[in-house]
Amino acid sequence: MTILALALLVSGCARPSGDFGRAKPSFVHDKAMPLLGEQNARLRGDPVSKFNFTNDEKLLRDLSWGLIRPPHANDWIGGTIAELSRTRVLPEVEGRIPPDLYYQFLRTDQFQSSDARYDRIAADANGDAELVPPYCIVAKRVMATDSERLRVLATKQVVTEEVYEGAKARVWENRALIGWVGQALRFRIAAYQRAIEALEVETPSQDRLWKANSAVRTLEGEVRLAETNCNEGITRVSVDDDKIRRSRIYSNWGTERPPLVK
Repeated sequence: MTILALALLVSGCARPSGDFGRAKPSFVHDKAMPLLGEQNARLRGDPVSKFNFTNDEKLLRDLSWGLIRPPHANDWIGGTIAELSRTRVLPEVEGRIPPDLYYQFLRTDQFQSSDARYDRIAADANGDAELVPPYCIVAKRVMATDSERLRVLATKQVVTEEVYEGAKARVWENRALIGWVGQALRFRIAAYQRAIEALEVETPSQDRLWKANSAVRTLEGEVRLAETNCNEGITRVSVDDDKIRRSRIYSNWGTERPPLVK
């Protein structure tokens, strides 16, 4: 059985969510699938770090999941696909879930009233907008820590291959996650806008249309602020291989061992 087939078997359902959209602890989703994902990421050639997470890195992952697949999107965002991407079993690919799927969801029998469809768009967009500022605060702290991590790495006299590769991989992982959140938010803005455009013709409603459009504009404003300000004040430090003297202890370049368990 391939890694992907086994992942599909154990992932049977989407990752369970707890309060405020944060992930609920689960052995399958927190241990088994990430292990498979790590192996798959290595096979793809993606960086994989065995560094312990900082408190902010853990919080970033919790808050990110609330934006990549928030509770209110459970009905229309493919849970299994999103979870396989989160655990790195599958690479994250833009456009994997068509934005038109949201409009198709709104047209189901679940919504007996045309006004309810507009109200759902407004509620979903406002819910997304509320999650962006706290996420941005943590993302800025994580990126600042990454800059400091790379600065120290570039100035140390002796750095092992293990530490060097682990640091670069963790920075890559953090940046990839932040990029995925930005992509997910832009995807949902497009989904909301397409739904509004379609409903405006199918079931016109002046009052509800204004409410839905206003909520999407609020979300767009929060996303633009995040895209502009989340990087503010962070010094990016590049790592030059030639400027770092690596330890002679290790001969297997790029091989990183997991942290010791005491």
